[in-house]
Amino acid sequence: MKPRVLITCPNLVNTIDHFRPIFHELGIDIEIPHFVQQLSEAELLEIIERFDGVIAGDDPFTAKVLKKGNNLKVIAKWGIGVDAIDLDAAKQLGIPVYNTPGAFSNEVADMAIGYIIMLARRLHQIDRAVRNGEWIKPLGTSLHGKVLGIIGVGNIGKAIGRRADIMGMRLTGYDVYPISTEYLEEVGMEQVELETLFSQADIIVLCCNLTQNNVHLLNEQAFAQMKTGVQIVNVARGPLIDEIALIRALQDRKVAGAALDVFETEPLPWNSALRNFEDCIFGSHNSSNTFEAVMRVNELAIQNLVKGLERIPA
Repeated sequence: MKPRVLITCPNLVNTIDHFRPIFHELGIDIEIPHFVQQLSEAELLEIIERFDGVIAGDDPFTAKVLKKGNNLKVIAKWGIGVDAIDLDAAKQLGIPVYNTPGAFSNEVADMAIGYIIMLARRLHQIDRAVRNGEWIKPLGTSLHGKVLGIIGVGNIGKAIGRRADIMGMRLTGYDVYPISTEYLEEVGMEQVELETLFSQADIIVLCCNLTQNNVHLLNEQAFAQMKTGVQIVNVARGPLIDEIALIRALQDRKVAGAALDVFETEPLPWNSALRNFEDCIFGSHNSSNTFEAVMRVNELAIQNLVKGLERIPA
């Protein structure tokens, strides 16, 4: 019997016609359910029993889901973050989980720099005004000489730092692991404690993994330690920011602006108070989505799927 595989990654779904012949050649039957961003736990529980493998997006593969997946042999995570997968439960059940680290560091870094420039020069506001027949000239902020605080100096954080260094920004970095001396010297970055980064940075960009220990890393206490007028960019995971605390900080003008590619709840709810701020830029969890990156990661995810299916015979 052919292995049956569930595909829940939007980027692979959007290009699936290119990859159907590959799945056919591999002898794999695929199924694509209807979803917007990801499936819910309840939706996964209804269907997971019939699949041998998954190419997953950001769906919640909880212990409950994994235990019900009696035939599940592998989860191939599209992209880097595996925070939505209960890795301990997967290990106990003997289900290997693969991801594709470092596959789109440059793409996410490009998006982060784009957000930083948009916030500094208020390009989003100018665009909206000109479309409405207005001709505004808002006062912007120069980026040369500004302090960029990078939280999470892995592949993506390093790529952001290299771009910011070329732009003449000063760099501070926080990471739970030591940052290599070679990289620090290359871009002139200082590795600092989180409190120091908060107090020094003019712009803070989040590009770290989401873990149980850093949920709401940016909370009321963190915002209180920051400079008045700081700008926030998040190209990592929504739950890193306490959105209620961010809303208060925007209201108090402690935070001058925020560019959010990710949110605590996705898609962003219609009733979110974040929508009330002109100084916010919103994305759609889309920072890795370029043609080149998508095709590259699609191929890596399929390779990981096959590796997992071959590891445990059906």
